[in-house]
Amino acid sequence: MPTIVHFDIPADDTERARKFYSELFDWKFERPPGPPMEYYLVETEDLEGEAGPGGGLGKRGAPDQRMMNYIGVPSVDEYLAKVEKLGGKVLMQKTVVPGWGYLAICKDTEDNTFGLWEDNE
Repeated sequence: MPTIVHFDIPADDTERARKFYSELFDWKFERPPGPPMEYYLVETEDLEGEAGPGGGLGKRGAPDQRMMNYIGVPSVDEYLAKVEKLGGKVLMQKTVVPGWGYLAICKDTEDNTFGLWEDNE
């Protein structure tokens, strides 16, 4: 069953946001491999100490950019078709994230934005 596999937190000041979430929830942050950028991978745990959904924290790209949840699916293409069939909208078509997989951004029938994610290393 598809579930949330990743979240992104946009920030105007990534160091301030990293400190806030680290101190509030004890989340762990690390830079991803590859070229340096103002982005951190986020590691979370559930209340029993088991690994929780992972995420990212990076520089806000647009003034109205908000937190985003990504739902893992076996095929972004298949789920984009389902989104449209069910009355949702595709805001960003399938996009390659080199070395990781594919993502797309959608809007549901209630005007909520969410992402689709397909692993493909």
